Amino acid sequence: MKELSLNILDITENSVKAGATLTEIIIEELGDTITLTIKDNGCGMTDEVLQTVLNPFYTTRTTRKVGMGLPLLKLAAEQTGGSLEIFSKHIDKYPNSHGTTVKAVFFKNHIDCAPLGDIVETVKTIIQGHPDTDFFVFHKLENGEVSLDTRELRQVLEGVPLNTYEVIKWIEECLKEQYSEIQKG
Repeated sequence: MKELSLNILDITENSVKAGATLTEIIIEELGDTITLTIKDNGCGMTDEVLQTVLNPFYTTRTTRKVGMGLPLLKLAAEQTGGSLEIFSKHIDKYPNSHGTTVKAVFFKNHIDCAPLGDIVETVKTIIQGHPDTDFFVFHKLENGEVSLDTRELRQVLEGVPLNTYEVIKWIEECLKEQYSEIQKG
């Protein structure tokens, strides 16, 4: 994928399909690394699935026979000298603490490091497409932090769907304002 934000979108879609009610998207840009961590409380993966999930010829999809998201993310990370780790607890073994965490580390000064991409648009797309799922987004940069928690929005909105035009525009403006404050820094 040409931008890391597209990987975030892909993995988040997997979290929603796994039944996650909360997905945390944590981006840390510190020093010469970018660390992407996506953690969900979905059904998790069995040990057997976890062993094959990085194989591009394994997928849970029925529309095609290959699953390229995680293998491509691993390749992208490793091409920069980074790494990919996946931790998962399946609901059958861990009924009270199930879910999956994907953590990818990239060395951003490496020539093969893809740009982060448009995080604001990615977050908007995720929330608009899955208004009944909660997302916590946290982006830590050298000189500041950007965050958004849909659980807090729900408390304020009192039943107004997150994918209404006005809410999506507010989310966009809120995130852009936070990034703008960091740039002024």
